[in-house]
Amino acid sequence: MTLDSDNGNNYLELATQTGDTIKVLRRSHPRARRLRLTVTPGGARVTYPEGTHPAQVFAFLRKHGEWLERKLDELNLGSQPPPLKVGSATVMPLRGETTRLSWRDGAYPHIEHTEDRLTISLPRPHRRAPEAARALLRSFLEAQMRRDISRWLARYTPELGLAPTGIRVRPLKSLWGSLDTRDVVTLDLALALAPPAALRYVLVHELCHLRIRNHSKRFWNLVQSLYPEWGEQRDWLRLHGQALKAELGRLIQAPGGG
Repeated sequence: MTLDSDNGNNYLELATQTGDTIKVLRRSHPRARRLRLTVTPGGARVTYPEGTHPAQVFAFLRKHGEWLERKLDELNLGSQPPPLKVGSATVMPLRGETTRLSWRDGAYPHIEHTEDRLTISLPRPHRRAPEAARALLRSFLEAQMRRDISRWLARYTPELGLAPTGIRVRPLKSLWGSLDTRDVVTLDLALALAPPAALRYVLVHELCHLRIRNHSKRFWNLVQSLYPEWGEQRDWLRLHGQALKAELGRLIQAPGGG
C-alpha cells in the first residue's frame, strides 16, 4: 500500500493492492493522546496529536490498512464482519481506540492488556478454543465497563439522591440501556468498545430515569445538568452504533449464533 497527500492537503490517499484508492480525512486535535482511526458511513478519518510527524501517520494507516478496507466494505455492502478466528491476529475497537488482538500458547486461558494490544493465551491442544476465547473477551469487556461504571456511580448517585438496585451488563440487540421496574439498570456490552464518554452518557441517561420515567423536557434538562456533553455522545452512538454492535457480535458470538 502506498500513501500520498491529495491537493486539498486535508486527505491522505491510501492505494490498495487491488488498485482502489481510499481517501482518509486527517485531523490533528489538541487533546488527542494517540493516533486514532475511525470509519463511519461518511468515510474514514485519522485523528492525531498536534505535532505528530506525517511519517507516523502514514505508518499508522499502513498498519491498519486491511482493517480499514474491511470496515468500509462492511458499510458499503451492509455485511456482517467475519467471526473471530483463533490464532488469526486482528484489530478491534476498545474504549474508542483501535486495539490489536493477538494470540499465544499459555498454561491457562487468560487475557493480557497493554496500551494498544490484547493478547489471548490458550493452552494446547486448543480444545474448545473458540468458546474459551469468546468467554474471555466477554468477561474482559464487562470488567472494563464495570470499572468506569463504579466510578461514575459514586459521582452521580449522590447528586441524584437515588441509586439503582443493580447493574447488569449484557449484549442488547437494539437498545444501549434500560431501567426496569425494580430499578435495575441494564447496559449494552458493546459500550465497552465505544469511547468511555458514550458509556457515561448512557449510564447517566438511565440513572436519570430513576427520577423521571419518561423523555419529557424535564428529563432532558436533568440529563443536561449532570452531563452537558450528552448530545455529542448520543449523536456518536447514532452514527457508529450499528457497526459497534456488529463488532461485539463477531468477538463474542459463535458463527451463526444470535
